[in-house]
Amino acid sequence: MDSMLGSNPLLAIISHIFFIGISFIALQAILPENIIRKNRVFQTQLLFILLSIAIGSTVSKFFLDISYWSGRWATWF
Repeated sequence: MDSMLGSNPLLAIISHIFFIGISFIALQAILPENIIRKNRVFQTQLLFILLSIAIGSTVSKFFLDISYWSGRWATWF
């Protein structure tokens, strides 16, 4: 029982880090030169990091919720 309780937070941390990394890589496809003003390198990098965290955390939470709900659904039958 203890191993199950300890793995859920670890799984959540790994999932969040994984999806934040994936979203950061995906955001690299955006050309910030067309959107952001010139000479704003630090602000652009900060924006990319914050967007990556927001998107990655949301996607990770979605997949963790789906995983939790599918496990709960299986116990009903």
